[in-house]
Amino acid sequence: MRTASSVRAADDAHPARRGTGSTLLRRWTAGLPAAVRRRARRSPVAMSVVALAWSLGLASGSLLGPRPRMLHAVATGVGPLAEGRWWTPLTAMFWWGTPLGYLGATVLVLVAGGVAERNGGSRRTLGILVGTQVVGTLLAVAPVATGAALGGAWASALAGQVTIGIAPGALGLALAASSGLSALWRRRLRVVLVTGLVMVVAYSGDLSDVLALSAGLLGLLAGPWVFPTGAAPVPAEGSGTGDLARTVARARRRMGMPSQSETRVLVALLVVGSAVGPVVAALAQAPIGPLSVLQYIVLSPLPSADTVQRVCRSVPVEECRELQAQLRLSGVGPAIAAVVPVLLLLVVAEGLRRGRRAARLVGIGLNLLLAALGLAFAVEVGGIPERQLVVFGGAPGVQSVLGLVLPSLLPLLVAVLLVLTRRQFDVRAPYGTYRRLVVLSGTALVVVSVLFVGLGTLLAGQFDRPPSTRALLAELPLRFLPPGYLGEVEPSFLPERYLAALLFEWTGTVFWLVVGVGLLVAFTRPRFDESGADAARARALLMEHGGSDLGWLTTWSGHHYWFGPGERTAVAYRVIGSVALTTADPVGYDGDPAATVAQFASFCRQRGWTPAFYSVTAATRAAAERLGWSAVQVAEETVLPLEGLEFTGRKWQDVRTAINKAEKEGVTAEWIAYGTAPRVLTDQIRAISEEWVADKGMPEMGFTIGGLEELDDDAVRCLVAVDAERTVHGVTSWMPVYRDGAVAGWTLDFMRRRSDGRFRGSMEFLIASAARDLRDEGYGFLSLSGAPLAQVDRPDDGPAGRLDRVLDLAGRTLEPVYGFRSLLAFKAKFQPCYAPLYLTYPDAVALPAIGIAIGRAYLPDLSARQYAQLINRLRS
Repeated sequence: MRTASSVRAADDAHPARRGTGSTLLRRWTAGLPAAVRRRARRSPVAMSVVALAWSLGLASGSLLGPRPRMLHAVATGVGPLAEGRWWTPLTAMFWWGTPLGYLGATVLVLVAGGVAERNGGSRRTLGILVGTQVVGTLLAVAPVATGAALGGAWASALAGQVTIGIAPGALGLALAASSGLSALWRRRLRVVLVTGLVMVVAYSGDLSDVLALSAGLLGLLAGPWVFPTGAAPVPAEGSGTGDLARTVARARRRMGMPSQSETRVLVALLVVGSAVGPVVAALAQAPIGPLSVLQYIVLSPLPSADTVQRVCRSVPVEECRELQAQLRLSGVGPAIAAVVPVLLLLVVAEGLRRGRRAARLVGIGLNLLLAALGLAFAVEVGGIPERQLVVFGGAPGVQSVLGLVLPSLLPLLVAVLLVLTRRQFDVRAPYGTYRRLVVLSGTALVVVSVLFVGLGTLLAGQFDRPPSTRALLAELPLRFLPPGYLGEVEPSFLPERYLAALLFEWTGTVFWLVVGVGLLVAFTRPRFDESGADAARARALLMEHGGSDLGWLTTWSGHHYWFGPGERTAVAYRVIGSVALTTADPVGYDGDPAATVAQFASFCRQRGWTPAFYSVTAATRAAAERLGWSAVQVAEETVLPLEGLEFTGRKWQDVRTAINKAEKEGVTAEWIAYGTAPRVLTDQIRAISEEWVADKGMPEMGFTIGGLEELDDDAVRCLVAVDAERTVHGVTSWMPVYRDGAVAGWTLDFMRRRSDGRFRGSMEFLIASAARDLRDEGYGFLSLSGAPLAQVDRPDDGPAGRLDRVLDLAGRTLEPVYGFRSLLAFKAKFQPCYAPLYLTYPDAVALPAIGIAIGRAYLPDLSARQYAQLINRLRS
């Protein structure tokens, strides 16, 4: 573990860090906690910039926003530069606006600066931060000024703005520093930041957004020259151009066509951008971006009362009444209905990320429908200037033209993209999934339609113009359209009372919510072979070639199976959320275990899943790490060698005491097969198990912990402690461990003892008896299985060590309920050898989802009441 002194020595030794604001930084951090001082020494530029900005804001009284005179002096834009204030691209980066702006900029600078200084050093970080801020500002302001001189509406609006903040430089730094990250993180960071910046400029379009995009693209271009690609060593200061050329060449070689899974993610992101962009425009105070007009279609904001009054002075009474009707259509139902296209497109994007063919088809159909509605909207609005005034709020002529064209053009382009990428989406849903979806949607349509027409007829008096049944039928189709497409359609009647308003506003909303939820379930439901043939094939592979000591767990119900080329290997897994969680090591034989891991991971990515190998041995961990995966220990397996085993010596005192006590009380160990055992024994075993579960007050855990269902297997042997009256005092089950077609050892699974306390040493007695009997039968070892969230030693430092400490905390928290650590301590009585079991995964971002999947795997039937009980027990 690095101490503060070692960190200081490393900083002093690094030529790029030495002397970069160190004196000022030490002065600012002198009174801060040691952890903050260590962070400051590791990221001196980022910490110094943050400290300087807060100090200037505090000294100038600008933390709540700069005063007009201060803003005039430090803000940048076309006007300040034209007036000769050449310093403003630099000074603007040290004033961050509102308190929320200061907080957001602080986080952005610390994160981007921390990554950059770790990979490239402080001098490069400072140069890129300032360079992208200043040069990016100048590169953006120049075309804005040119466009304003030529009379462009958007450019003229930008030319009248000024801006402050360090976001351009920080985003440019983040994109530049992405060159020093691994391929996975580099691609993810660039896609998210560039897509977000383009979307914000297109839909919001303020000067600050344009500067951020300019600086970000500049940082993206400069990154390969400044930061080493793929976390390579930092070139020494003063390296020649040959080093830079080799760095750029490495970056270009690492670029290539995206894989199928990457293409799916990129297409899904574009669909998300097309859906969320109008929301960004609607949330902006005064959006002026080239696509900002789409907010009026997708989110359909209602005209203001002032606008309606102004227009009503010059339009006929009928059109004035139409505008007044729009003002009355404000409520929760219309608000949800307005974002129905956004919600449906987000659902489609999730299906596309998972590679679903049906999601592509629904996406094409939905975008073509939106394009058709946009075309109808353009035809309806285009010829009436007064209606354009209401819809576009007096936007310039170019904006009005865009507002008429883009509602059809943008969805059409998205539909074309989905057609061109059709080969990337080939995952099918389980048989009957979409038939059930059609039935569900049809039922919802019939129900809401009958309610609208039937109840509308009964409540006709609650509308301003009582409708007939025919009028209700004519109005019904319009209730399923988003309000944005109805702004120019005058309703035949409007609700005046609560129940009528409920029918009028919620009919279409309820239907589309049902459809959206149904689509999401259909797109996320995995497809499996449920015939049981796969389970039989995997079991045969295990018995022929073997697996790990926990390999028999892969035969339990609830698993699905992937088979490698030639069916030489198999992986047992279950899909929970978007995580494919495996059980134990791959089964069978393959000369290269890393190839099995890679092939299964590719299988998962094609279906939009994240693979996670759980409870695997060091061999599988090593194979995964060769692929660049990470690992964390999640359990400790205890293995008892049987050769020469004798219960002699002081360390075996507890075990000998249990054996002697059993002999004195007439308790013997008896092997049985649960499926064919006498009912007098199986009834007692069932009662003991149910009593144990009831005592816990929580459901019995599953996944890697067996229950009664797993005992009913002819290959599993049970050892029970019974007395002369055939009373069962305890029971254990033992699963076979196959090696090269034969059973080489046995693994402990089921452990239960009678709670009345008449024979407390039953578990020690049963395990010792099993070890003695199986030793005499010629078997080589016993595995006492693993203890989840418990291990002998944990690392102290590094990312894995920090995650281990989180798991350690979880183990301590759950100890009062499930006793994992007590179980590990109990097994230590048998002087076992310890073998760690790991969770290995390809992407740290997926750890929260993997953690949730593991929890649901162990407790799939945890009810809300039981969850509350668990929380209460953990608190007590």
